[in-house]
Amino acid sequence: AWANTPPSRPEQGAVLVVMAAAATAAQVDRAGDVLAGGHPERVRRFEHRGRVALATVDPAGSADPAALEDLPGVDRVVLGPSYLLASRAWRPEPTIVTLPGGIAIGGADLVLVAGPCAVEDERQLLRTAHRVAAAGASLLRGGAFKPRSSPYAFQGLGTEGLELLDRARRETGLRLVTEAMDERTVEAVASVADLIQVGSRNMTNYPLLRRAAATGKPVLLKRGMASTLDELLLAAEYLLAEGNPQVVLCERGIRGFDGSTRNVLDLTAIPLLHRLSHLPVIADPSHGTGHRDLVGPMARAAVAAGADGVMLEVHPDPEAARSDGPQSLTFDGFDALVGELRSVAEAVGRRLPAPLARVAP
Repeated sequence: AWANTPPSRPEQGAVLVVMAAAATAAQVDRAGDVLAGGHPERVRRFEHRGRVALATVDPAGSADPAALEDLPGVDRVVLGPSYLLASRAWRPEPTIVTLPGGIAIGGADLVLVAGPCAVEDERQLLRTAHRVAAAGASLLRGGAFKPRSSPYAFQGLGTEGLELLDRARRETGLRLVTEAMDERTVEAVASVADLIQVGSRNMTNYPLLRRAAATGKPVLLKRGMASTLDELLLAAEYLLAEGNPQVVLCERGIRGFDGSTRNVLDLTAIPLLHRLSHLPVIADPSHGTGHRDLVGPMARAAVAAGADGVMLEVHPDPEAARSDGPQSLTFDGFDALVGELRSVAEAVGRRLPAPLARVAP
């Protein structure tokens, strides 16, 4: 969105120098020297589809775009916010994050992520996994490690929960998304998860972001409950700057002043993030509303707004759930919603894949 804006920008912004495909090494070095302005440590070099780009955050706004554009071998100079790798200026085409089993997030298919807030026991998880797989989910969600507001609330089963998630994957074919709560749990989660979740509370936990990115596994990055979109994209930049291009953004609701809902699901963020960034975007209307009867309308609206996927909490007995029962769908409620989402997806040119499995007897 900012690729063609004039060079008037915030005090702290970024400068991206995109070199021509035929630029020589000497021309790249010369452009880097000019961009650095005597501070070479501030310049990063990236490559995409055989082209070199040079980038720096320019706190003083002192870089001269005209002087840079006049250098031999320079194709264009882009000014913008201080996230670059997440921006459309760097990668105009959408990123499609691929998971085992042929699952693609960001393509034509609408991806359904469903399961309990927390893994509670074997029966609860396996019943839910088989049911959501039969209805059309592609990924199973479930927290093995749970960051909770109260230290007295259920914190998850830990490694036992990861083992149960792995069993559910083997039985159903569902791929797994589960949260790494801190640096200590990243490797254990990465050994099981197909998609590592960084939750809302940890969006700005930069050491955790670096560690998650370093695993090489795709990362689902949830928006902080009081974070702007620029802050979300800068958090994604930490993942991308570590060399991990497989990042999925998640709008899960932000804090509002009205206590009628748990959070305010920011539907505007979905098309806006697609305009600003090439990364896929999914929505979590369960956390975004906190009320079971509001999940369906907001899920349908999110798909209509262009979400690449929807993340839903489903539980065999929500009234007995050890976390997030009021916002969890029943099995029948999930089945009904999937049918509605299929119709909305088709209306906006998307497709909901066929179910993976049958309900276990």
